[in-house]
Amino acid sequence: MQAANKQPTVRERALVPVLVSLGMLVAVVSSLGAPLIPTIAAVEHVSLTDAQWSLTVTLLVGAVATPTMGRLGDGPRRRQVILGALVAVLLGSVLAALPLGFACLVTGRALQGVGLGLTPLAIATARDALPAERSRPAVALLSITTVAGVGLGYPLTGLIAQSFDVYAGFWFGAVVSAAALVAAAIVLPSTAHRAARPLDVLGALLLGAALAGLLFVLSEAELWGWTSARLLALAAGSVLLLVWWVAHELRTPHPLVDLRLARDRVVLTADVTALIAGVAMYLLMTVVTRFVQTPTSAGYGFGSSVVVTGLVLLPFSVASVAAGRLVPLLTRRIPLARVLPVGYVISLAAMLIFVFARDSLWEMFAVMGVAGLGVGCTFAVMPGLIVRAVPAHETGSAISFNQVLRYVGYSTGSALSATVLQAHTAAGHTLPSGDGYLTAALLGAGVWVATGVVCLVLLRNRSAAADTAPLMTRRANADAPEQGEGQTAQVLSAER
Repeated sequence: MQAANKQPTVRERALVPVLVSLGMLVAVVSSLGAPLIPTIAAVEHVSLTDAQWSLTVTLLVGAVATPTMGRLGDGPRRRQVILGALVAVLLGSVLAALPLGFACLVTGRALQGVGLGLTPLAIATARDALPAERSRPAVALLSITTVAGVGLGYPLTGLIAQSFDVYAGFWFGAVVSAAALVAAAIVLPSTAHRAARPLDVLGALLLGAALAGLLFVLSEAELWGWTSARLLALAAGSVLLLVWWVAHELRTPHPLVDLRLARDRVVLTADVTALIAGVAMYLLMTVVTRFVQTPTSAGYGFGSSVVVTGLVLLPFSVASVAAGRLVPLLTRRIPLARVLPVGYVISLAAMLIFVFARDSLWEMFAVMGVAGLGVGCTFAVMPGLIVRAVPAHETGSAISFNQVLRYVGYSTGSALSATVLQAHTAAGHTLPSGDGYLTAALLGAGVWVATGVVCLVLLRNRSAAADTAPLMTRRANADAPEQGEGQTAQVLSAER
């Protein structure tokens, strides 16, 4: 780390903008998903359920790539890992942009999912390469870049796709990826001095195969039949792979993610919340974007363009950022764990608003704004709980696992929304009935209720858990996790 009194070079001054561009790239990759699903279905002549995989596969790959890249980047090859991920995103963007068929588009989207692991590496780079007085504001900026960037990315990519075609949105992603790759190659510092750590290749393969199988079961259940032999066989095989992965992670000396940390009730609460909240979040985002774009001839929906649909999601990002700023203020007055129920209640309210009020477009803006506030509160609290509950040297692994579960929840919610709507689509029809959206919203509300119950059970008689000894907090802050996620950095920065 550089001395505080040393004047930064031009290359060092350019580091923060380049790292921020990586966070924005993650936002662009994410923004090429949900609003474009109906358009992709129409252009590629596939069902909406199949088109949903253009979003689900990106999140699935992100769930596996994030801990893998974290392990690879936590050593002498961090620069190479970041550049390799950018190359993968660039290739994926080009492949998705070429009109070669739906299979190539999904493959390209899978490669883009590698980019979802860039933000933790960008944060780790800022902590290592910058002096403390510059790294703290840089980490805080990186922590909100992804969320804020999604709000801008959705309408921007929607405008490009509407003005030209759906492939133009992916070409835009390719241009952004190429620019980020060139800038990163010039500016990123070397980490050759860091010790190498072994990669759990078997763990990554088992996790990827298990999650892919389970998500495929969810997405194809309506088509194959919930009791079909091949569906049950695939589900059983996926569960066995998941059990194998858990046993392997508990035995190996260098696991992909350290599952042992979940033994602590506070950490377990944060992990379960990340998984379940992720399901509910993407369930709502997907049904809202599809509902808004549904032609009014269906008896519901608004027939909105991709641009308007992107704008509907803008309040979600704005409210999420606001919640991230609000949580540190709340935790000065109440214990950290007590903020979790606040997020649950607000998120549940968003689901109920969608259940009872979806007749006007402005109500969709309100739904997403309330949802962003609730999800922002929930996700901003979880990293703080983990940081205060585990020793400093285990914080990075604990945060990494929490982020993996979050991506698993995202991809599960994406696949589940498609399954619910497909179940309410009559034979020979392409659009689900309005009851499908009601069912999805009620399911989402039930998920948030279940999340609240799990939190109360796990944290019962553990009220002191949110007020872990200040010494541990200071140590955790001083040794901030190199693989921590953006919201984690925001909480740590606020506590500092």
